[in-house]
Amino acid sequence: MNMKTTENRCCSATKAIGRDCCNPHKRCHTGTWEQLFNAIQDPVLVVRPDGIIIEANDATLQAAQKSRDEVIGQGICKIVHGGKWPHIKCPLEEFLKTCKPKVEETRLPGLFGEYSFTILPVKEMDGRIDKIMLLARELTRDEIQKVDSIRTAKLAAIGELAAGVAHEVNNPITGIINFAQILLDNYQLDPVGINIVQKIIDEGDRIASITHNLLAFARADNCEREPINPVEVVKECLSLVQHQLKMDGIMVLTEYPKNDAFIVANFNQLQQVLLNLISNSRYALNARYPRSDPHKIIEISCLKKRDEDRPVYRITIKDYGTGLPQSILERIFEPFFTTKPSGEGTGLGLSISYGIIKDHGGDLHVNSILDKYTEMIIEIPTTN
Repeated sequence: MNMKTTENRCCSATKAIGRDCCNPHKRCHTGTWEQLFNAIQDPVLVVRPDGIIIEANDATLQAAQKSRDEVIGQGICKIVHGGKWPHIKCPLEEFLKTCKPKVEETRLPGLFGEYSFTILPVKEMDGRIDKIMLLARELTRDEIQKVDSIRTAKLAAIGELAAGVAHEVNNPITGIINFAQILLDNYQLDPVGINIVQKIIDEGDRIASITHNLLAFARADNCEREPINPVEVVKECLSLVQHQLKMDGIMVLTEYPKNDAFIVANFNQLQQVLLNLISNSRYALNARYPRSDPHKIIEISCLKKRDEDRPVYRITIKDYGTGLPQSILERIFEPFFTTKPSGEGTGLGLSISYGIIKDHGGDLHVNSILDKYTEMIIEIPTTN
């Protein structure tokens, strides 16, 4: 590399991190800043408020497994999150527009790990902010567990709120339905009136169904449980949907343990969870592969393992469909949050499934990378 190229690269990197550049003799004294920038062992990026990356250190390139040219000029979400969907905004990119400092813990598949993400706006001499520095420090195992527990606590709080709202709405909507039914049964109404009252009843029933689902998410429905073999539940679910999957050209690969293991659960509730997860996998595969394709595969595995000195039964459902943007993974179990376009989903399926599994003393996790795969993991304590 000649002296001119070296100076230009040095000047570019120095300006990106907010430092003045060369002296009047064009001999750059700020090469040290580039060396220090690249000497940082954790990923560091400099971005504009609109999320476009203007500088990245060597640790970022190594973590992302990309070259400098593949990173500079790209949107931050594409590099650290692995991409996004056009109909869902990236929370990180939206926050950068505020030009405020922030620290958050998040999983970054683009950098292959769980990180503590520090956002630091860089002020110019006139007070303007046109550069933001992002520092990503990889979390330890204990920190990851702490982050997971915080996420669980947030969802539990949402569950309690959902239960309170459902109870408050349930009583008045029942009254509305009953009064409408009285009008329909006891009064002579013309065809237009009958149609209007029937619509009131139908819409009331729909609201009642939603409140019931909210109570299910809040773990307010307790059903009888007994020792069951999860493999039998999986097989029963597949027998119900095998024709549908076959028509879509979706292949199901299963892996079952050699020895039987049992969990204390409600068969119908666990079946409801599995059918919902399989349905989501089917939707993702059809969205990515509208026609037959050898990659239209759902993998279902069951195994017994030990987790923190307790035996648990793990059921994993993995598909190679559209995947999920990393920026929304923390929200997919929230009531009414859906990744599907408007009109194609209510956003209650996963929230109800999460509530059922938590009510069984277990956990429901998701791992996903956009345009690669989605893996839903159920873990429930075993009895043997």
